[in-house]
Amino acid sequence: MGYQLQTPLGTLEAVIDDNCGLKKFYSIANVMAKELKVKFIGKEDDSATVDWHFKYRGYPLTLQHNIYNGVSIVTKEGKANRVLFELANFLHNKVF
Repeated sequence: MGYQLQTPLGTLEAVIDDNCGLKKFYSIANVMAKELKVKFIGKEDDSATVDWHFKYRGYPLTLQHNIYNGVSIVTKEGKANRVLFELANFLHNKVF
């Protein structure tokens, strides 16, 4: 995993790659779908951020591309932190 951020709401964000574009975001999403069988259940897009929502091991998470922070995985639940870091480490190792 690249590094971790704490959001203003107290939730965690695990940054996978802080220097990449949308092409790498789509590549990471493809790895998640093919190798981890993740199904994205919702997508949001605005001028600075793309959010793809999914569940992993029963926890709601978001794969996010932000023009300032790069690609990261975000959780809104403290209980999901362990799964968040496990997934982020797996993806970071795949990407690099």
